Amino acid sequence: MARIAGIDLPKNKRGVIGLTYIYGVGKSTASKILSDAGVSEDTKVQDWTDDEIAKIRTAMGEMKVEGALRSEVQLNIKRLMDIGCYRGIRHRAGLPLRGQRTKNNSRTRKGKRKTVANKKKATK
Repeated sequence: MARIAGIDLPKNKRGVIGLTYIYGVGKSTASKILSDAGVSEDTKVQDWTDDEIAKIRTAMGEMKVEGALRSEVQLNIKRLMDIGCYRGIRHRAGLPLRGQRTKNNSRTRKGKRKTVANKKKATK
């Protein structure tokens, strides 16, 4: 089993797909890494040799992936919230921040609806 950047890659996937299991590596980045390492994209992860895995690790080089990238993203969000800009306020309120409508949609950010019962008016 190949272990790169602290992640166990799935054995029965193609190399280019297996690398996308690492946070911060998409398809295009994975194909670039494999081409730099000289490994075929169609080779399954279980068929990689130890030498190829070492080449892939060196090809990834100083890329920010996994824990370092997650912490950087969280620090960026915290910075936006601290300075009180529009995006930071939207993060704080748990609302969408890229101009989406919120009247009807945005259930992902706002959460499940809770209905509030109407208060009956007192009759005289």
